[in-house]
Amino acid sequence: MDITEFSTDFFSLAGRNAIVTGGNSGLGQAFSLALAKAGADVFVPSIAEDDGTTRKLIEGAGRRMEFMECDITRDGVPRQVVDACVSSLGSVDILVNCAGICRNAPVAEFGRREWDPMVEVNLTAPFDLTREAMRHMIPQGSGKIINIASMFSFLGGQWSPAYAATKHAIAGLTKAYCDELAQHNIQVNAIAPGYFATKITEDTRSNPETNQRVLDHIPAGRWGDVADLMGTTVFLASRASDYVNGHVLPVDGGYLVR
Repeated sequence: MDITEFSTDFFSLAGRNAIVTGGNSGLGQAFSLALAKAGADVFVPSIAEDDGTTRKLIEGAGRRMEFMECDITRDGVPRQVVDACVSSLGSVDILVNCAGICRNAPVAEFGRREWDPMVEVNLTAPFDLTREAMRHMIPQGSGKIINIASMFSFLGGQWSPAYAATKHAIAGLTKAYCDELAQHNIQVNAIAPGYFATKITEDTRSNPETNQRVLDHIPAGRWGDVADLMGTTVFLASRASDYVNGHVLPVDGGYLVR
């Protein structure tokens, strides 16, 4: 591509269709809305019921949302999700593996009851969904796969060894898939969010001591807002990132440098 051909249209997702797992709440909702605002229609599989909030936001952006209530860890469901997206929207061009869970316990008390569900949701489901999405992306010669990593893709995970293990594994999976899929013009990258002001961090933020401990580690001096992730999502889903592949991109206010 000649540099004169570049335009902001490279960030447009018009005509693209995206799957965002867990895309109707929390960070997933921000990912879904970001893609919609850039022009994509969005297919949202989630174990939680559709309360209409995300649909209203997406339709307010002039885009279409399809919802599938399901458990993505069950055998056969990942294929059903991808096939349903293709059937209802026409293609799968973008896959955001966002759904995840975290269970905390001291390592000496952390057993298979805590470990197994986290591995199934955080690692096996993205593996299965990516494999199913590939069945469509390889023949069409394009695709964007965005995995959701974490600060714990780089650090230890005190009180949650399974979360750290699965998020380290997501970083490895991202690189492994990039190595094989790049030849098909499929880009596989990951976003590693830092500390964000969401419901899951409410207890930490409401405690002055733990809140300050986190802030002291962030050069930006503030918790992230979910909107801080939206531009990164659009970039990695768009033509603008066609030569960005196998990258784990921290969006952390500088947390990792301190």
